[in-house]
Amino acid sequence: MMDQQSREPWAEKIYLGEWVDGQRGIATVVEPATGDELARIGVSGPSDVDAAVQSARLAQRRWADTPFDKRAAVFYEAARLIGERSKLFNYWNVRECGSIEPKASWELNASREHLITAASLPLQSNGMLFPSSVPGRVNAWHRIPVGIVGVITPWNFPLVLAIRTIAPALALGNAVILKPDPHSAVTGGALVAQLFEDAGLPRGLLHVLPGGVEAGEALVQHPLVKMISFTGSTVVGRQIGEICGRMLKKTSLELGGNNPFIVLPDADVNKAASCGAWGAFLHQGQICMQAGRHLVHRSVADEYISKLAARAGRLSVGNPAKGQVHLGPLINERQAARVETIVRESVDIGAVLVTGGKRTGNFFEPTVLTEVTADMPAFTDELFGPVAPVTVYDSIDEAIELVHASDYGLAAAIHSKSVSAAIALAKRLRCGMVHVNDQPVNTESQVPFGGMGASGNSSRFGGPANIEEFTTSQWISSVETPSEYPF
Repeated sequence: MMDQQSREPWAEKIYLGEWVDGQRGIATVVEPATGDELARIGVSGPSDVDAAVQSARLAQRRWADTPFDKRAAVFYEAARLIGERSKLFNYWNVRECGSIEPKASWELNASREHLITAASLPLQSNGMLFPSSVPGRVNAWHRIPVGIVGVITPWNFPLVLAIRTIAPALALGNAVILKPDPHSAVTGGALVAQLFEDAGLPRGLLHVLPGGVEAGEALVQHPLVKMISFTGSTVVGRQIGEICGRMLKKTSLELGGNNPFIVLPDADVNKAASCGAWGAFLHQGQICMQAGRHLVHRSVADEYISKLAARAGRLSVGNPAKGQVHLGPLINERQAARVETIVRESVDIGAVLVTGGKRTGNFFEPTVLTEVTADMPAFTDELFGPVAPVTVYDSIDEAIELVHASDYGLAAAIHSKSVSAAIALAKRLRCGMVHVNDQPVNTESQVPFGGMGASGNSSRFGGPANIEEFTTSQWISSVETPSEYPF
């Protein structure tokens, strides 16, 4: 494995328009299922960030003036290439990130959709004309690139969370400096750099700098980086928001979630349990949109818990690189221990363990808890593990109060045979996305995506929202004959 990967151009390197040594040396890429070393990557530092900024600054000006059809062509080619390289991307997603093959394939296909959507952005109208009370004046309002966009991505869905951000940012005339998480620096970093280079993106527009806190801080604080797009924890997002606020820098913060999955008394309980299991256990629960709090009406609670636990009990856990399993490993020992602690502490104060709850190394069994109350860690904390805590409610108002007991407001799901009743409930929830008779892990490239409250700063990815997110605006007024004023 190491001999093969050492021949890759990215081995032990970072990407500054070309593969070069990083300021902070190298780091190992570790397989979470086995602890084996897969490869080595370069590690960036502050001087690498500054070098990337200086290069991007020059390249961005030329790129913004590039005709829209030539910009679009890069993303169509990238979409073609990512499909052609699906086995390579999926291999690394499984080995490096602990993804099962279907999750890796979904992520690749979603990334391809984002590339195709991005290709259409340069062709869209980029402004409006407004009337004027001044005779002969033309008021033109148009969108222009932000400039250099810093992008910081997490390890759980590293490919699609990188592509959904850097593709529209680039398509709209910006340059991008990407700092992928070191846990996923191949899947969500090196392979992405290769993809855009081979798709014909001009040199200097994309830089990929794996690194730790030091590199992230340098990127966020650099005065020539005009926007930061961060996907990750709420704690870190608040810190980034504070820094960018002081610098008057545009920010896009897509943060954590503790998403309610609401089962109304008239729901199809079997199908609700199917959606609840998928939303809770997909990718070991390591998803910001995970169904984190299962709020179930008392009249159907026993049936729902029984069906959910039965589904959990049928799921296999193991190394996804060795065979077909439903759940792979959590990303590292620290995360696995954290999930174990949440479950144990919740049980210690009264939650009931119905199934699962056992940890073996980085692997954690799909777990169902009942009698979970609003003061337990399994209710209050973002789980990011394969745990489905069930809380019973008696009225719609009580369910809404339980939803809003959390500051998070990313996604929600509601199950009911009455779609109109579910939509009426959805409109009362402070959540950025609500899915009726489905589960909360949903995203489509053409639909704006984002949360409220502690889940973000109301930024949005997807479709027309990308234009507003990755551009700023300028008003140009003009008259044929200069105006005369009384001074």
